[in-house]
Amino acid sequence: MARRTVLSAHLKERHVNMMAFSACIGFGLFLNSGKMIYIAGPGLALVALLLATSVMWAVIACLGEMTALFPVQGPLFEFSGRFIDEAVGYATGWMTWFAWTVILAAEVLAVTQLWQFRFEDEYLRAIGYPDAHLGWSTATYSPAVWAFLFLILIALINMLPVRQYGQLEYIFGVLKIFFISGLICFNVILSAMQKVPHGNHFWTWNTPWGFSSRDLTIHPSHEADAGVVLTGSQGHFLSLWTATCVAIFSFVGFETIAITAAENEDLEKTETIKLATKKLTLRISILYILCTFTGGLNVPYDDPNLVNIQINSIRAGHNSLFVLSAVRSHVRGWPGFFNGFYIFSATTSGINALYNSSRLLHALASIPEAWPLWAQNLRRRLERTTSRGVPLATITVSWLFGLLAFLSVKPFPSIVLGRITNNAVVSELIGYTVICLSYIQFYHRIKEAAEDHTLENRSAFNRDDKQYPYRTHGQLFRAYYGFIFCLLLIVFNNWQCFVRPFSMPDFISSYIGVSAPPVGHR
Repeated sequence: MARRTVLSAHLKERHVNMMAFSACIGFGLFLNSGKMIYIAGPGLALVALLLATSVMWAVIACLGEMTALFPVQGPLFEFSGRFIDEAVGYATGWMTWFAWTVILAAEVLAVTQLWQFRFEDEYLRAIGYPDAHLGWSTATYSPAVWAFLFLILIALINMLPVRQYGQLEYIFGVLKIFFISGLICFNVILSAMQKVPHGNHFWTWNTPWGFSSRDLTIHPSHEADAGVVLTGSQGHFLSLWTATCVAIFSFVGFETIAITAAENEDLEKTETIKLATKKLTLRISILYILCTFTGGLNVPYDDPNLVNIQINSIRAGHNSLFVLSAVRSHVRGWPGFFNGFYIFSATTSGINALYNSSRLLHALASIPEAWPLWAQNLRRRLERTTSRGVPLATITVSWLFGLLAFLSVKPFPSIVLGRITNNAVVSELIGYTVICLSYIQFYHRIKEAAEDHTLENRSAFNRDDKQYPYRTHGQLFRAYYGFIFCLLLIVFNNWQCFVRPFSMPDFISSYIGVSAPPVGHR
């Protein structure tokens, strides 16, 4: 009896849309917005978000058009293998799979950090908060306990049949949209009420710090170490670039639209990919920009809890821009609620990270050429699915990499988390660069096919034809733009590690992915 090796196509367009949205909304928006404002000021933080949005929009449009015309399993590496080189395709597939396993670990590691929710009493007294203490008693628990519990929860949800899983992800996505919309309204109300008077409603944007920070500090080893301080126009430019690199992580996840291809029952409908890509990019860009803008109205860039001497670290919920907004406005109850939702958000994003990594590994398992000869038996085992189309083997293997979350027991988990996310971002950026390059080759190939009169169906490749499934204006230019920008982000994403003293751990975490060889190419 033949073993089942195919996934079940039971996801609808609404499921895919919310899965991609939920994948993007992990802890990046909530824990990194304040860091961007601290690094670059509230104005340049918005510019950094706009730059990151423009890059992601260019990449997702490239991927969307190719997937709409050629609906295939594993489009993230299938197109690069088809239009560039097979070796590039396999390397991209393996790298993207590993990036999502690392993101799973990062999300769980963030959850363990979020349980350490406690403000310093001195800070509360300094801002005049009505309570002497603010925090959770869970701060005394071992992070390993939370890592274990949430990894088990993430694994169990991923073992659901895809129809039930998709419905659950849809609910998660809707809850996140409502929460972020409420967060925007909450910050607007706080700014309008000014429970703590500051003179005007844009007091945090006062000259000259609206579109710049006072300086950029890098490489401090501890609180008493001043590190390397960069000022002037050089400091302002590097602040903007660093904030853009920070912002990129918050947008990782849009490719979920393509990863779900094998389980999307509406994939071959011409409007599915078009609607999904447009909805996702609009939702993400508008909500991110409004959220950061309104939060920045209530928290100055030099708030002691925003001041993060280690640029490559990601800390707990009491360092969140939106929690600080509530605390500085002397609002009770809401800071703890916000932190609780951050835990929910990071958990659901971790659930999606395991889904993405398991489906990518399953797609790779369906290609014998992507594996060395000695691993063919393993490949066949990973290709198997249950009677309901759930790839339990690839879920299990991908989940094992989530055990990296137990690094939370190390002395400086915030720095570990920052380095893990850097590694994942670089791997994803390499994948995005390959997507843009694949589109450039794709564009010229279909243009040649549309002009080839020997082909009977050449109209199917004509981008000006009304039956062409999905296209955007100026897409070739946007592909070049996305390719060049992603390439620059890969090379200079962690430029700080090259400033003396040289940081070997930061260098390895940021650039080891660049040296990844083609895997399994024969």
